[in-house]
Amino acid sequence: MSTQRALARRAAAELVGTAALVAVIVGSGIQASALSPDIGVRLLANSLASAIGLGLLIALFGPVSGAHLNPVVTLSEWWSNRRTTRPREAALYVAAQLAGAVTGALLAEAMFGRPPGAWSTQIRSAHHLLLGEIVATAGLVLLIRGLQRIDRAALIPVAVASYIAAAIWFTSSGSFANPAATVGRSLSDSFTGIAPGSLPGFIGAQLVGALLGIALAALLYGPNHPVPPVNREAPISV
Repeated sequence: MSTQRALARRAAAELVGTAALVAVIVGSGIQASALSPDIGVRLLANSLASAIGLGLLIALFGPVSGAHLNPVVTLSEWWSNRRTTRPREAALYVAAQLAGAVTGALLAEAMFGRPPGAWSTQIRSAHHLLLGEIVATAGLVLLIRGLQRIDRAALIPVAVASYIAAAIWFTSSGSFANPAATVGRSLSDSFTGIAPGSLPGFIGAQLVGALLGIALAALLYGPNHPVPPVNREAPISV
C-alpha cells in the first residue's frame, strides 16, 4: 500500500472513530436527560457510556491509526516525534477529527429525533471551569506519554477510559479534554453541550493543559527513546 493511501486510511479511521466517540458522548447525554431528572444520575450514565465507548474505540482503531481521536493527543505525539513525522500528517489527523466530531454530534441529534445543528446554550466560561479543563487535559496527556515512556502502551485503552471516567467527576469542567469533541458538542443544545462563545476559553485551556502534560512527562520520565528512521513506503503512525 502506498504512503498516501495508508495515510488516507488512517485519517478515515480518525474521522470515523471521533464521530463515534462524540455520538456516544452526546447521545448518552440526551438519553440520560430523557430518562432521569437527577443531574447526578445523568452524569453517572454519561460518564460510564463515554468511558466504555472510548476504551472500545481505542482498542478498535488503535491498530489502524493509533486512535488519537483528539487533537491534543495528535499534537503531543507529533511534538514527541517531530524529527520523523511530517507536520501535514498531524494536520490531516486534526482535520479528520474535527470533521468527525461535527458529524458525530449531528448524528446523535438526529438519532434522538432532534433537529441537528442547533447551537448549545450552555455557557461554560467561569475561570474555575477553565482550570479544571487544564488539569483534565494535562492528566490525559501525561497518562498517555507516561505509559509510552515506560513501554506499557498496551494499557492505554483501559487506562485512558478509566481516567476519563474519573476525570468527568473530579474536575469542575467535566473533562472535555478534547478540542475536536468540544467543537462537536457546541452543536448540541443538550446535557453535554457547550455554547459557541465558550469554545475559545475551553480550547485554549486544553492546549495549555497539553503543554503542561508534555512538560510533566519529560520531567518525570526523561526524554523520548530514540526513534528509528521511518520507512515512508510503509504505514506510519503520527
